[in-house]
Amino acid sequence: MSILCTLFVFIGVPDAHGADTDPAARRLEDSPRHHEWVEIKSPGDRVVRAFVVFPEVSKPAPAVLVIHENRGLTDWVRSVADRLAEEGYVAMAPDLLSGAGPDRGATASFSTSDAAREAIYKLPDSQVLSDLDACFAYLRELKATDRRVAVAGFCWGGSQSFRYVAHNGDIAAAFVFYGSAPADEDALGKIKAPVYGFYGADDFRITSQVAGVKASLDKLGKRFEPETYAGAGHAFMRSGEAEDASGANRAARDAAWQRWLTLLNGLRRP
Repeated sequence: MSILCTLFVFIGVPDAHGADTDPAARRLEDSPRHHEWVEIKSPGDRVVRAFVVFPEVSKPAPAVLVIHENRGLTDWVRSVADRLAEEGYVAMAPDLLSGAGPDRGATASFSTSDAAREAIYKLPDSQVLSDLDACFAYLRELKATDRRVAVAGFCWGGSQSFRYVAHNGDIAAAFVFYGSAPADEDALGKIKAPVYGFYGADDFRITSQVAGVKASLDKLGKRFEPETYAGAGHAFMRSGEAEDASGANRAARDAAWQRWLTLLNGLRRP
């Protein structure tokens, strides 16, 4: 697979749908880590724009492919990538709305988050998988990585991370934040890596599916370890860091980050 490696130095592009004074924007503005925008060639003459953050480490590190919510690649998602790099991982957050916006733009070209959300659900499944394949290949080839790549996603991206680990047998681990699993048991049977779930107890639309998914994966001999956080709603990882966050969402967000970092630590080489 050919990869276009055009690099852009990060200069603090403001989020399209939020103020640049929120916690995510402040993290990005204040980060000492190296940020890059890259363009990655995907099949069908597509070019996927992606945000990459590098850790300050002395040797190659594992990588995390971060899949955004249904509102696209926002400052918050990019701040997650920066937080992962702070902890020692190469992190990439691709904009899967690349080329889908006005004038063939990406997330930032949409006038509202509702417009971005509408466009997300029009993306062909095959295109999303191909784009993620191209991003995965890019991370594997970076000298800064040790060739191990995990996938993580939130909301729509959580569902896509579950789909992707079923599609790509070389993924090291999958971290599904309040996303649904593939309904096709044949797809579930192709999963090779451990899958870790993070769910809000008050997000019944998604969390009500978890027991059935767990039973199916147990029957197939697959490793699926879900965790449900009391009182937390959907998107608690994002809403839990807002200044007006509920106590339950804030507690869930903090506990989930700690669990995630502990699990990621298992990917490191001695």
